[in-house]
Amino acid sequence: MRRYLIVANQTLAGGHLVTKVRELADHGPCAFHLLVPATAAHVGAWSEGQAHAVAEERLRVGLARMADLGLEATGEVGDDHPVYAVQDVLMRGEAFDAIIVSTLPEKVSRWLRADLVRRVAGFGLPVIHIVGQPEPVTI
Repeated sequence: MRRYLIVANQTLAGGHLVTKVRELADHGPCAFHLLVPATAAHVGAWSEGQAHAVAEERLRVGLARMADLGLEATGEVGDDHPVYAVQDVLMRGEAFDAIIVSTLPEKVSRWLRADLVRRVAGFGLPVIHIVGQPEPVTI
């Protein structure tokens, strides 16, 4: 069974990600681990607690969406810095076939400005980069 690590925050519940996981699942059995870095939104002042609460809610919605699709998924909220969040997961020795990084479009994505896709590729796994729109979350 192939395993994928999905790294997303504001785009986690988007249709672009549903399309990609369905495509991967169509090629054979697979499982997903959702990693939501507790990154604060760019608007306004956010506390660490607020960022974590929003990430938890996004994770809950993302896991529910995966279950609705009949896909096996686990997940967690990670470090607010996405590279460190990925590193924390990989250092536990979990095996993945690829990392899926879901970002906002280039003009608004802090993760792309921080060169996240290239930096995550430095962990030695194939990286699939997809671009989506922010999904609102209510807590």
